[in-house]
Amino acid sequence: MCANIDTQQTRKTGLLGIDIGGTKTAIVLSASPPNVLWREEFETLPALGAEHAVRRILTLARRGVEETGCISAAIGVSCGGPLDRVRGIIQRPPNLPTWDDIPIKDILEQEFGVPCFVENDANAGAVAENRFGAGKGCRHMVFLTMGTGLGAGLILNGQIFHGANAMAGEIGHVRLTDSGPMGYGKTGSVEGWASGGGMAQHAASSVQEALQAGKFTMLAEALPDITARDVGQALLAGDSVAAQIVRRTGWRLGEALAILVDVLNPQRIVIGGLALRFGEALLEPARQRMREEALADTAAVCEIVSAALGERIGDVAALCVAMGLHTNPDAA
Repeated sequence: MCANIDTQQTRKTGLLGIDIGGTKTAIVLSASPPNVLWREEFETLPALGAEHAVRRILTLARRGVEETGCISAAIGVSCGGPLDRVRGIIQRPPNLPTWDDIPIKDILEQEFGVPCFVENDANAGAVAENRFGAGKGCRHMVFLTMGTGLGAGLILNGQIFHGANAMAGEIGHVRLTDSGPMGYGKTGSVEGWASGGGMAQHAASSVQEALQAGKFTMLAEALPDITARDVGQALLAGDSVAAQIVRRTGWRLGEALAILVDVLNPQRIVIGGLALRFGEALLEPARQRMREEALADTAAVCEIVSAALGERIGDVAALCVAMGLHTNPDAA
């Protein structure tokens, strides 16, 4: 229960979800997930340190309770790893380099007096899509967080699979090629080739090659700081170099999908982030390459789809953590 809140009034009981990312942090309240009753977000600004963001989280969460009268019965935090999900400690994720062993669970429990659960954002996203999105009905499913980086949440036999020390699903660290874009501290990795950050690197080199060959591309205007968003805008405008970049990203993504399909034999792989932005321009070459690389029987039973929750996925993922579904997605 939030400090300094009048509890004598009749209040609705709900859940508090906090989605912490390197770019933005969102705070949501819900009385009936996945519906959101109240939401606010702010720029995380990691350069200012964790204390700045934590203060904003507490202030906004208190405001949400005051404005809605929705008292949180539990809190869920979704955040990129590494983190200690049991003790609820954020352990300096790459996109939060100043968040060094931040005990977010203890901070929130002391402030609000209710249980707080913490989960890796890929696992939380997997649960959200499995329960409320494109993975409904699947007992064997992979969710890919295809954003600035790339990770995976695994649902196997209806359960989140965390692995021996909660590091399962780091497909982004797997090396695809000896050279190539850098991702996860490794050249030619899946994250290097098939993430927003990797696409930006690949785009920069592709545009330079196009210009040297005398080929026009509107992406030249974005040099030297091309982003995946720039590529998306150029693709919509019919830019052929942008189309080539997206096809190559999809092709490399398909190689990673083939690994997942052969090793895990899932029914469905749900992809967020870039898959929502680029749609079939990215997914169709990925499917084609997956079918070329994977065993025919495993590829035949696996659907490759974009996430159904869209931009809501971070909010719903955090609420799923508050619901305890990150421990058992089959729970009521």
